Amino acid sequence: MRLSPADVLALAFVGLRVRRMRAALSALGISIGIATMVVVMGIPASSERALARDLAALGTNLLQASALPDQQPPAALEERAAEMAARIAPVVGASAMANTHATIARNERADNSATTTVLASRPGILPLLEGRIRAGRWFDEQFPTVVLGAEAADRLGITDPAGGPQLYIGQRWFTVTGILGPIPLAPEIDRAALVGWPAARRELGFDGRPTVVYVRSHEPAVEAVRDVLPATVLPAAPGLVRVTRPSDALAAQRASEATFSALFLGMAGVALLVGGIGVANTMVISVLERRREIGLRRALGAHRGQIRTQFLAESVALSLLGGLTGTALGVAATVGYALHQHWPPVVPLTALAAGTGGALLVGVVAGVYPSVRAARLTPTEALAAS
Repeated sequence: MRLSPADVLALAFVGLRVRRMRAALSALGISIGIATMVVVMGIPASSERALARDLAALGTNLLQASALPDQQPPAALEERAAEMAARIAPVVGASAMANTHATIARNERADNSATTTVLASRPGILPLLEGRIRAGRWFDEQFPTVVLGAEAADRLGITDPAGGPQLYIGQRWFTVTGILGPIPLAPEIDRAALVGWPAARRELGFDGRPTVVYVRSHEPAVEAVRDVLPATVLPAAPGLVRVTRPSDALAAQRASEATFSALFLGMAGVALLVGGIGVANTMVISVLERRREIGLRRALGAHRGQIRTQFLAESVALSLLGGLTGTALGVAATVGYALHQHWPPVVPLTALAAGTGGALLVGVVAGVYPSVRAARLTPTEALAAS
């Protein structure tokens, strides 16, 4: 007499259908462990995808070169530093900005210089920094016009450049032509007023030497460009130049978030262990309660292997039921949290495989002893004990 796979599957669900509440409570422990595992793997993956998206949008290939701030007298970059940096082979774009140290105000008597910096800007700075104009247009480099950063516009009380509002910069009136949106890679620009390079030299007495040089290069060559950039923008004293990558601070978040993953995975393992013990306990009690069924089946010709298979299959089915439920809950929790944080939802295939595989493994391990114990019962022992 042989049992087909369909027969084994039907027998596996007999005990679960008869004792639904007990089966549900036993599967609950597995569900919690699997859901925790999926969430622990899914949320960091979603966070990493969001971080990668932000870094890709902002640019990990952007470098910022400036003179060390604590030098006396302060070091000054070469006047043509941006053009010299653009000649480096892997560089795809370079531009510069400079602090003019000019005062800025709404009228001749006020002074907002403490909160708003007046920066002279080289052409191409806005696309290089992935910036955008929120309102109005870019300034005219040859005329006394100015574009305000997002925070600077709020501080100066200018919300709309229509009509050409005026600002008193360095004893000279400048016309506001535009307002920028926030620039994450260069937050200092959000608090600044930008004027054209020629206009700054003519109207503000600017000496033409840049304060900061921004450089974009091909991604694989970023480190190589970083090494040669100091000697390029200040050949006389490259040791006085600091080169930073604005995206490094954002990338550091990934390492800090990964620190907690191991802790939560350990918690998921503990939950799975508790769930497995619950399944094993349920199966042992099931064997004790179903001795009459075991004895009757043995008397009708079922051998020990079939009894073992029946109870092992029931344990695996119980664990898989909890595993599938836990996986669904984990996926729902991951997607919900990611959408709440405005992240792209990511559920790794390894998390789904780990959920199903973990439940299967727990079912097999938890069902070994009860199934062996059930198979050892002889028909006479089983019927006599019942």
